[in-house]
Amino acid sequence: MKSFTVQEINAILNGELIGNTTHKISGPEELSSATINQVSFIVSKKYVHLWKDSKASAVIINDNLNVDSFENRAVIKVKNADLAMAKMLEVFSPSSPVFEVDIHPTAVILDSAQIGENCKIGANCYVGHNVVLGDDVILYPNVSIFDETTIGNNTVIWSGSVIRERSVIGSHCIFHNNVSIGADGFGYRPSDDGRGLVKIPHIGNVVIGDGVEIGANSTVDRAKFSSTIIGDGCKIDNLVQIAHNCILGRSCIMAGSSGLAGSVTLGDGVIIGGASSVKDHTKIGSGAVVGGGSGVMNDVPAGTTVVGYPAAEARDTFRQWVAIKKLGKA
Repeated sequence: MKSFTVQEINAILNGELIGNTTHKISGPEELSSATINQVSFIVSKKYVHLWKDSKASAVIINDNLNVDSFENRAVIKVKNADLAMAKMLEVFSPSSPVFEVDIHPTAVILDSAQIGENCKIGANCYVGHNVVLGDDVILYPNVSIFDETTIGNNTVIWSGSVIRERSVIGSHCIFHNNVSIGADGFGYRPSDDGRGLVKIPHIGNVVIGDGVEIGANSTVDRAKFSSTIIGDGCKIDNLVQIAHNCILGRSCIMAGSSGLAGSVTLGDGVIIGGASSVKDHTKIGSGAVVGGGSGVMNDVPAGTTVVGYPAAEARDTFRQWVAIKKLGKA
């Protein structure tokens, strides 16, 4: 088990240490649940009062906050306790699952595939015709990579994920369990005789940039033609749907159970809240925010926050909600 003195933790965080504790720190925990061998975090004045009754022997706080000092309990002040927490979680992160052999004997790798150096391929994986894996790629058991797909260096794909043919995946990506990349987009039209539906073929692909993380059970559909594009650094939560021909700029965030219909375009740094939906062919400008549970029906200008269903500019929507609430009390 990893453990550190509070001085060692402070050195990692480059913080300001106030007080001391003789207890070794073996992990992070919430204030209300922490033990004497754990460190906790305070990112808001709202939680300062919990420090007094917490059993944590150390706490990491934003440098604009103050807490009382107690015997054998230490305080570490940092500029951003959220980022400090991320660093602590990385420090205490347990090891990844072990590969006893780099390429499991049950994996099926076609002769035309190119496998980079130090790749690890788990049991029952499939690597198809003309697939190219960069160096240090990890495929956990039961991953399928179909024909003519390329995957960049240091990308990690967890069990159950399927990468369909002709996909282009960047470096340093993480795909969690059961991610689907490159399935057919959803497209049908009524038949001429009006007695059924005609499937619209999708012959494009998916292009995903570097440093993209996609959560469990999320899907990115391939384009009708050309490419569905996910820009560098995008972070996609669990249970997210990204439809055919969507284009996401750099460092967009989509929270759980949100979805983009076909041909949606997001600028850089767009945030889509959980359970939100965006109508097809809609454009959302860079830096815009869509509140959780909202339904976007029209284009959203850059830097704008919209909420509600249908989504509208946040301040206007909040005023309407207040007015409706007052009417109910009249």
